[in-house]
Amino acid sequence: MSDRDATRPQLFGRRHGRRLRTGQRALLANLLPRLGIELPAPGARLDPLALFSPGTKEVWLEIGFGGGEHLAWQAARNPGVGLIGVEFFVNGIAALLSRVAHQRLQNVRIHQGDGRAVLAALPDASIARAFVLFPDPWPKARHAKRRFVSPETVREFARVLIDHAELRLASDDPAHIRWLLGHLTGCRQFEWRARRPRDWRERPEDWPPSRYEEKALRAGRRAAYLNFRRRPRVPVKSG
Repeated sequence: MSDRDATRPQLFGRRHGRRLRTGQRALLANLLPRLGIELPAPGARLDPLALFSPGTKEVWLEIGFGGGEHLAWQAARNPGVGLIGVEFFVNGIAALLSRVAHQRLQNVRIHQGDGRAVLAALPDASIARAFVLFPDPWPKARHAKRRFVSPETVREFARVLIDHAELRLASDDPAHIRWLLGHLTGCRQFEWRARRPRDWRERPEDWPPSRYEEKALRAGRRAAYLNFRRRPRVPVKSG
């Protein structure tokens, strides 16, 4: 299944950053093929549990994992969970592969490409937790349509998340925070779990910082940590 769709706005810029080190290039050549996820043909569904070792209890999904700090942290502390990471940027994938190799993580799988294509390939109610942390805010008004969170992706998250699953989002851009809240609170399938300001101003203990977040905080930008719950599906009455 190709990630390219001419009807969709482009969500990301360049694919490469600074030149990769020899070790990183080796990981891309040797480790990524073992961990990489190929999407099925259009109309077919990906079985996320089948990507991992027998005994995996559930699968979590992180779209746009950056340097992989958060994903690797979660994988190390939740060995019974399978972690699917999606990233377009080659340097970020190389950074995550380095962490996977160094920590000998067995429960990480990676798709290099567009997170929307991964969402479209997943079955209904197949993901137990999802993360979209500090995505590109595309701050210019004319670029807002490039933001990852949109009515389309919110509907897809509601479809693929199991009942009571968490959807965690974060941003340090005030306009983007309002954008995220507007789209998620406007969807009846999701409930914002914040009950007091500290619930979104303070990062939970099981939510480690990323390099990008630490850079933003040093620059004086305040982050918002948004935690939504997928409301239970309403049973369809027969007859």
